[in-house]
Amino acid sequence: MKRDLPVHATAAPVASVLIVDDSRLQREHISALCRTLGVAQVHTAEHGGAALALLEGMTSLPDAMIIDLEMPVMDGVELIQQLRQRALDIPFAIASTRETALLESVQVMAQVQGQRVATGLRKPMTLDGLRDALTTCAHSAQRKPAAQTSAPPITGADLAHAIARRHIVPHYQPKIDARTGVIRGVEVLARWCDPALGHPTPDRFISVAEECGQIHALTLSMLDQAMAQTARWNARGLVLSVAVNLSPHLLEQATLVDEIGNLVARHGLTPEQVVLEITETSVVASMGAALGVLARLRMKGYGLSIDDYGTGFSSMQQLSRVPCTELKIDRSFVDGAHRQEHLRAILQSSIEMASRLSLTSVAEGVETLEDWRLLQQFGCTVGQGWLFGKAMAASALPLWLRQHAARLPLLRASDAEGIA
Repeated sequence: MKRDLPVHATAAPVASVLIVDDSRLQREHISALCRTLGVAQVHTAEHGGAALALLEGMTSLPDAMIIDLEMPVMDGVELIQQLRQRALDIPFAIASTRETALLESVQVMAQVQGQRVATGLRKPMTLDGLRDALTTCAHSAQRKPAAQTSAPPITGADLAHAIARRHIVPHYQPKIDARTGVIRGVEVLARWCDPALGHPTPDRFISVAEECGQIHALTLSMLDQAMAQTARWNARGLVLSVAVNLSPHLLEQATLVDEIGNLVARHGLTPEQVVLEITETSVVASMGAALGVLARLRMKGYGLSIDDYGTGFSSMQQLSRVPCTELKIDRSFVDGAHRQEHLRAILQSSIEMASRLSLTSVAEGVETLEDWRLLQQFGCTVGQGWLFGKAMAASALPLWLRQHAARLPLLRASDAEGIA
């Protein structure tokens, strides 16, 4: 998105940059762009080996690096791998004249290695492109999690105690209608606060729950609490769908359909208000039993969502087997799609396929207005991500709703977006 303000009207995204490129002309060009952006310190190196030597002699590391891919002595890929091996945690952008697919492959390599790669830049570099890349580098530094001490192990007894006493509670992340910008539903995400264990993350305690046989009790607890809250919202005139994740382990239990039905009846909801999310791989382990449970849930009116679509190897096959109503596109295809051609192609094809199958398309990981505009242009149904709001306690939703109302003109799709 173009900026109307002159460059000097805003502060530089970062204070220092290291440019690694074997072309003197390119180094001078990128250096000039950095100075135009107000970067105070600009360092240069002609290849990866020279860059490492320069970094060893620095008293403080640069805020960002621009790394050319094709260089003699040590190319950009080798340099990125060396940065990881030497534990030099510097956010960087990669640059090349080569095809977009190559840039994106190197980005994925760095992301898998846990490095903070901002974007891939085509050369010759533009001022806007460099500004966006350096801004992303600056944001990655702000989001970098603090070093954590080793967390105490979670036992089955810890989990059973927490479930019984409702120490694990639902938080709710808004799901936003792509046309109107209004809230359409929420996804339930489990949150645990414990005096001894601190705040165990779901990726820690969900796996323990599955291993020690507590996932059934945990899921029913989340459903019960979330449905009770949904009933309270209904009473106040706020009618939302509520989406809850189902573990693959639960799809083998024939009693699940009746248990969910009993909760829905107890809280006075309709099955149409409840969306049950399953991952692509959920049906594989016990095909017959799982498909039977899912078919019964769908016949009773529950929504069924295939979560993290595109991350498994059986995506198309699952779509043909599962009676789903919703396709949830994984954040890896959404975040940054406005600037990556391959992501845009995958994203657009997924949304178009969902539309042709009469499925609701939900895009996860929406963090920028540019990606949101792209989703609207492609005809996505619903968006979810930090652009709208993080998962929050139910008590925080009224304030969020008031703040969100002020943003509706910005988030709505206009006729000019080409939304049908």
